[in-house]
Amino acid sequence: MNRLYHESEDWVAQGACRQYDPELFFPVGTDGPGLDTAELAKAICRTCTVRQQCLLWALRSGEAHGVWGGTTPEERRLMRRELAPAG
Repeated sequence: MNRLYHESEDWVAQGACRQYDPELFFPVGTDGPGLDTAELAKAICRTCTVRQQCLLWALRSGEAHGVWGGTTPEERRLMRRELAPAG
């Protein structure tokens, strides 16, 4: 088993998101109702004790969908771009 995914098992059960419908964290669209849904999901993430672990997992795994660690796919793409080695 990939160590990255094995390590993730420790924090997943502690996520604040587990108390909500998973669809909330996978908004449809990036404007209008989708934007409102993403903002609600991100507000829940801000209360989460494992937010950093969640974000790190999403960045390492290249998760391209949903709100993870309080970030949208677009925000994570920018983060990965900023963290990428120059060259």
